[in-house]
Amino acid sequence: MLGMSNKKKLKLSPCTVDDSGNVSVDDSSSFEVMLNPSSYSHAYSIGYNNKEALGQLGSDAKFSGIKPEKVNFDIVIDGTGVVDAPSSEDVKSQVKQLTDIVYKYDGSSHEPSHVRLLWGSMIFFGRLESLSVEYTLFKPSGEPLRAKIKLAFSGFMSKEEEALRANRSSPDLSHVIEVNAGDTLPLLCYRVYKDSSYYLEVARANNITNFRDISPGTKLHFPPLR
Repeated sequence: MLGMSNKKKLKLSPCTVDDSGNVSVDDSSSFEVMLNPSSYSHAYSIGYNNKEALGQLGSDAKFSGIKPEKVNFDIVIDGTGVVDAPSSEDVKSQVKQLTDIVYKYDGSSHEPSHVRLLWGSMIFFGRLESLSVEYTLFKPSGEPLRAKIKLAFSGFMSKEEEALRANRSSPDLSHVIEVNAGDTLPLLCYRVYKDSSYYLEVARANNITNFRDISPGTKLHFPPLR
């Protein structure tokens, strides 16, 4: 799955989230990787309480909630010229561009920025959990020519969505999302429902006759599943 000229590259874009949980993506500040990851992991987990009563021989695990999803992968930034680079900037400048998107503290919201990961059919909204950079090749001056970056993200969930899921009402979730450049209806359906095949139902709910022609800025209603 290494990046090739005819394959789409993994893109990381900063997001803003309003009080209702609606997400706006800033594609103008995106970071596109030089080489796609050779693999990535997408982990799901459920929380349980395992409190035991005094003298109890076994424990009865009680469901406590759905934990945020996790996505982990490695990327490489190469400045040797062996790989066609999407940017003419040196390795350290590209590392800074990436960290400005995923690591920079948002002073207005007093928390790290939200990020959208987009790669083919994979679309993931979350925030950085950890980042490490290993420089492995250098110029005689000591300037790095290659960097291997390990990234780990924790999935984003609005407070409203978290409460509904905790009450086992996730099929009743309703979303209003503003379309951004690069968004498609199947991808948005995958983000909301985890199933892109619902795009026809969403198109009908929004009176859309051509789902391939949706202008950026359009606000779409994603109805509850029935």
